[in-house]
Amino acid sequence: MKKIIVPIDFSEHSEYALKTAAKLAKKYDAEVLALHMLEMSDSLLTENENEGEQYRKTVFFLKLAEQKFEAFLEKPYLQDVKLVPIIKHFKVFSEVNDVANKEHADLIVMGSHGTSGFKEFFVGSNTERVVRNADIPVLVVKHELENINFEKVLFATNFDDENIQPYLKASRLFEKLGSKLTLLYVNLPNEHFKSSIEIESKITEFLMTAHGNLDQRDNVAYHADYTVEQGILNYADKIKADLIAIPTHGRKGVTHFFAGSIGEDVANHSELPVITFKI
Repeated sequence: MKKIIVPIDFSEHSEYALKTAAKLAKKYDAEVLALHMLEMSDSLLTENENEGEQYRKTVFFLKLAEQKFEAFLEKPYLQDVKLVPIIKHFKVFSEVNDVANKEHADLIVMGSHGTSGFKEFFVGSNTERVVRNADIPVLVVKHELENINFEKVLFATNFDDENIQPYLKASRLFEKLGSKLTLLYVNLPNEHFKSSIEIESKITEFLMTAHGNLDQRDNVAYHADYTVEQGILNYADKIKADLIAIPTHGRKGVTHFFAGSIGEDVANHSELPVITFKI
């Protein structure tokens, strides 16, 4: 882990993310890229300087934001951290991934207060936008984390083939971090129900495809619940997990509205930190 991006909007939740990134950076000798994105219209960018008051207001607010950002980063916990401030004008949070790719970042850390109900469907949150678009893992935190050791990590999967690559990415990451990774399958009632034999068959096929062996079989569990999200959260609580890891399709638009994304839902509603891996 060499580069960590933290989008900053000056909220207490983005400061939780910044503190988490600082702790990770100190522990793994990584660089923190503090990213502030100004959501301003393109028309303000192209305003001619001679056309007046609107241009002067735009320049004023840009300078004000830069000063505020500089003051925000003057924190004791950032001492001895390799910190790179980045300000991107006229972009939105859905484009954090562009910055991550350009900078060859390894991880995005986001603060989130979570949303629910109609607001979640029609407005969403900046964190959701980042999770949907990010090619690299996104760590979502809801509060200040005292412990970033992440000794117990729960990786939720349905053991479909499309989950193999996200699982292998997670497996490599948490092996480096010294974490114990438990794989979880949530068994649902009615038409989604699978027998123990069916589940074990899926697990065997998944592990053989991923590793060529069954060495990780003892690190697999399955749990019955009414929804996948409830099952993940309940089992995480049961084993006292420090972190939930989950693959996400990053669905957008109409597909996201109707099908949703379990990864986004868990990231939205879990009190534990959640890390997502793009399928």
